[in-house]
Amino acid sequence: MKAPDNSVISQFDYEGQYVDYEVNNSGLINNTYILNFVGNDGSAIHYCLQRVNTNVFKNPVALMDNVFSVSNHLQAKLKAAGKDSKRGALNFIKTKDGKNGYFDKDGDFWRTYLYVEGTVAHNKIEKPIQFRNAGIGFGHFQNLLSDFPSDSLTETIPMFHNTVNRYNNLMKAVEADVVGRVSSVKDEIDFAIAHKPYCSIIVDGLADGSIPLRVTHNDTKLNNVLMDEVTDEAVCVIDMDTIMPGSALYDFGDSIRFGTNTAAEDEPDLDKVHFDINLFREYTEGFLSQVAPALTQAEIDNLANSAIIMTLECGMRFLTDYLEGDVYFHTTRDGQNLDRTHTQFRLVEEMEAKLPELNNMVAEIAAKYR
Repeated sequence: MKAPDNSVISQFDYEGQYVDYEVNNSGLINNTYILNFVGNDGSAIHYCLQRVNTNVFKNPVALMDNVFSVSNHLQAKLKAAGKDSKRGALNFIKTKDGKNGYFDKDGDFWRTYLYVEGTVAHNKIEKPIQFRNAGIGFGHFQNLLSDFPSDSLTETIPMFHNTVNRYNNLMKAVEADVVGRVSSVKDEIDFAIAHKPYCSIIVDGLADGSIPLRVTHNDTKLNNVLMDEVTDEAVCVIDMDTIMPGSALYDFGDSIRFGTNTAAEDEPDLDKVHFDINLFREYTEGFLSQVAPALTQAEIDNLANSAIIMTLECGMRFLTDYLEGDVYFHTTRDGQNLDRTHTQFRLVEEMEAKLPELNNMVAEIAAKYR
């Protein structure tokens, strides 16, 4: 991990006097450091400084243009509502020459924002209220951005949640069979083929306008909502690197995919893997309590479908990587991507079996808030 030095830290327009930094190891993509400052009044001020992984994000300047535009919009909406904009949204700091980030002498890109005090990021659900509050956080985020011009944003990772494209990539991997694994995963391939009709639902809806194009987060895991360390209330949505134009269904579905699994994502024992419908209700209640009036009927009608679609998409991505020799997702053991595939496809099966119940649940909750 490349440590920041004064030549980087001194580029940004911080308040107070720099003291030192601490390494934060919670992220998997970017390198993060907590900078400690002392304000003019002697108070402690903390900032997050990050080195952006440009192997993943090829155009960090466009990425940061997106981030600044969205965060500034969020701050303005919070201020207009009389809320604390320094706590409810990330506040990014420009460089001293007014740029959104800094390229150092080695070509590495750095950005920084004000640390949100008194919050915690949970990596797993310890009690159902945390998942409901995550729904509140992401729903509030979506609601605040419902009037943001999504077409003004750059697509930083093209076709990131284009499930049709993900399916086509899987079929190409099957055809190429570069490491000779196709014969051992016929059932998994057949599962993906049987579920192909799901792949086009959101993609086609966006194309014909029946599903509106919105600002989407695209990485709506539990730990991307900071929660109050005392009350567990949702405070601020973070990790906005994948902010792009897309569908609100992407964000809802991916949260359900991640949060309702009763086991680890790579659990080899499928008897432990189940879809928790009670956690589905918790998240849906929180999410719709914030954003239901801003959603169209088509979006409401496809919320349950989106959970299946995003889980299927993730399973197909794991299977594609397995067939290509485990070159994208980090693995620590043989067969890990195949285990990941199995967990996602098991969740799809259980979600499908309960789809009528899920649709009724969504309709009931939406009616309460619209």
